[in-house]
Amino acid sequence: MRVDQHIAAGGGPARAATAEATVPGRIDVKDRVYRTVTEKASATLIGVPRGDVKVDVVEHSGGIAVRIATPLPVPDLDDSVAIAQSVPVLDRARQLQEQLQESLSGILGRDVTRITLTITGATIPERRRVR
Repeated sequence: MRVDQHIAAGGGPARAATAEATVPGRIDVKDRVYRTVTEKASATLIGVPRGDVKVDVVEHSGGIAVRIATPLPVPDLDDSVAIAQSVPVLDRARQLQEQLQESLSGILGRDVTRITLTITGATIPERRRVR
């Protein structure tokens, strides 16, 4: 993936309204960088280990499209209070799509125009005791 832009003296992107001298050039970011950053950010937001998240990042009209396959954390089935307070799976998946789109757009510096989220299973987060 490539971003063509002009770099202002000092390293920042030049804006049309500034009077700073610009250095023509481009920035090349390898696909694996987008994939690695997206995997880590997605795993952190979803609440699963990075190794459980599989990501594909591709160019899409007007930005990039992200496909994420991950298990979804759910409450322990023995905990009826947590189950009653939890959000249904489809609603949680929609919330995650919106949060991921906003978060990844900011982190990657590119418009994330599409997020396809595939739930591959369920995980029960480990309870840790406070000592």
